[in-house]
Amino acid sequence: MKTKIKGTAKLKKEVWDIFSKYIRLRDCLKTTGTLDYGNCTTCGRLVRRQEADAGHFINRWFGATLFDETNVHLQCKRCNAFGGEPLKYRREIIRLYGEGYDVQLEEKAMETKRFTVTELTELKEYYTQKVKELLKEER
Repeated sequence: MKTKIKGTAKLKKEVWDIFSKYIRLRDCLKTTGTLDYGNCTTCGRLVRRQEADAGHFINRWFGATLFDETNVHLQCKRCNAFGGEPLKYRREIIRLYGEGYDVQLEEKAMETKRFTVTELTELKEYYTQKVKELLKEER
């Protein structure tokens, strides 16, 4: 059992790495039309993609929203790591997805979610393909 947990944890990190790259690429393209720079979803600051984070509206420790594309957006390090401005992030979630969506994400976060190796493998493949598509899109 201990080996399986370590395998799942390692796989979850691999999924996070590719998912995070996808989010940053997606939001750079969405906000600036390039793959190199994007605007922080919270403060609007222009950030190099390599220096940006993929920041969660609902804390990443809640498994049900960990890989939810509507819960994660490009953020500058200040807004992501140092608390930023959660009210501004909430307002942006509402602007992007509609009134009440912030509450829906909060409710979803309360669900218990444990990823299986199969789910994580599928997510990794899915986001690897999405990253490839975005990288082609800019050419």
